Amino acid sequence: MSSQTSPEELDAFNNIIGELSRFDEDTKARLMQTILTFLNIDVFGRPTPTWDTVPHPNGSNKTSVPRANVGFSEREDLGPKEFLLEKEPKLINDRVACLAYYLTHYRNTPHFKTLDISKLNTEAAQVKFTNASVAVNEAERRGLLVPAGKGKKQLSALAEQYVQALPDREAAKKILKRIKPIRKKAVPAKQEQASKSARSESTQE
Repeated sequence: MSSQTSPEELDAFNNIIGELSRFDEDTKARLMQTILTFLNIDVFGRPTPTWDTVPHPNGSNKTSVPRANVGFSEREDLGPKEFLLEKEPKLINDRVACLAYYLTHYRNTPHFKTLDISKLNTEAAQVKFTNASVAVNEAERRGLLVPAGKGKKQLSALAEQYVQALPDREAAKKILKRIKPIRKKAVPAKQEQASKSARSESTQE
């Protein structure tokens, strides 16, 4: 690196290298290409492509990416029905996470209530939840959602990566393994049996 590199730049470099070193060579290359595309940096001197405006990952601003590289789920006009069709959630926990992601990035609603999830589920033409509260609470217990205060929930950081990986089930499973479910407190046998019955619909369609 240049002798004029600042401490901040060196820290950023070390952090990036440290994160990328966890992946294989193909994944490193894909991540680097994605980063360069996202930041509108062309290190190869190629002609400037046509750009489309899409939502920034933090949900507050917008950025531009090459039209040829715009993924289906990056379109800002993508409806909830199309988004769920693309992500192909297999389990109800997956569906709750996908709905939470859509609320966060497409509806500017990073903090939401169960009713918000339920309404969006209907708008997306998905099968109605038998019990939306149970589905949302189970997604939280699985570590996909976390409390946001005042009775609201938000998508966890790893769950966001999980949804982004879908519909690639193998890639999504690797991320899911890093999500730590909340440990349950000991409860009486009868109460535990009732909870299992109520949660059964949250683990299968």
